[in-house]
Amino acid sequence: MMHNRVFLDASFWIAFRDPTGQQDSSKANTILHQLMRERARFATTLPVFCEVHAYFARHPIRRKVVVADFYENPILEFLPITMHDEKQALELLRNHEAKGYSMCDALSFVLVRRLRLQQVVSFDKHFRQFGEFNVIC
Repeated sequence: MMHNRVFLDASFWIAFRDPTGQQDSSKANTILHQLMRERARFATTLPVFCEVHAYFARHPIRRKVVVADFYENPILEFLPITMHDEKQALELLRNHEAKGYSMCDALSFVLVRRLRLQQVVSFDKHFRQFGEFNVIC
């Protein structure tokens, strides 16, 4: 396990790459640069990438940049999702129906918990609401 590995959520990437959200974009930039100074390594999942890609699907230039962010980034690791992770995520959704978590959120929670990652970068209130992670935002 790498102690400086940080999970990056879709809400972070969207804030980072969407200039229309000025305040969150600026905050995401500051956070990213601080983590890079700390030599953090980044982790995410394919479902997170899918959410970000879908958000920018109608913006060819931003979409191209986002694909590069995920697939040409030497310090970003895609975390593999197992069948057990999927089952745990579905169970988590059943047990927290009132929270409105997405399947992507639930998978992220399960993976971050399983890999014992210490930090998550997210602007999504659900990560704080879940209450098990040190959320940077």
